[in-house]
Amino acid sequence: MAKLSILIFIFAIISSIYAIPVNVNRLNNRANDGSLTVTVESEEVFCSFLPRQQSEEIGASEDDAIPFCTSSTPNAPNQFPTGFIKTAHFKQDTNYVQVTGTIDNSLYVISSDGGGQYDTKAPVGASCTGYKKFVNLVEPNNGRFCIRCCNDGATCDTGHSEAGCDVIIPGDYS
Repeated sequence: MAKLSILIFIFAIISSIYAIPVNVNRLNNRANDGSLTVTVESEEVFCSFLPRQQSEEIGASEDDAIPFCTSSTPNAPNQFPTGFIKTAHFKQDTNYVQVTGTIDNSLYVISSDGGGQYDTKAPVGASCTGYKKFVNLVEPNNGRFCIRCCNDGATCDTGHSEAGCDVIIPGDYS
């Protein structure tokens, strides 16, 4: 009986050691398969990260959010719920592209949620087509969203998410 207990204990240790790389590889594959890629091309063609599940808080979903887009793309097959995007305003500069606007906070998100930020660091492996960095905030309590893709950290400020869309990504929120 003691030998069986020792064998089970050794098996448990070996299993736990090999379980960690499998999970890491799964995450790396998810990041590399394009499933965490957003795009910002125009007022009509753009994406934003949102929680995987309806009524999940934005902040709680920062590590496992998925892209939702205005139209289905191979990289982001999820479309925004009908009527979720109320307004969208595109702006392009030599250093960035962005979309700012309003959302119907009665759809998909928790209307009282103070929101949160998705960026190049979270979810892990996230990217914006054609750019090195991005910052994306969703603020259900204010009915706003914003996303900016750029090639430098100064243009995509990811360090002050609590300041909100209108400070991090100045634009039209009407």
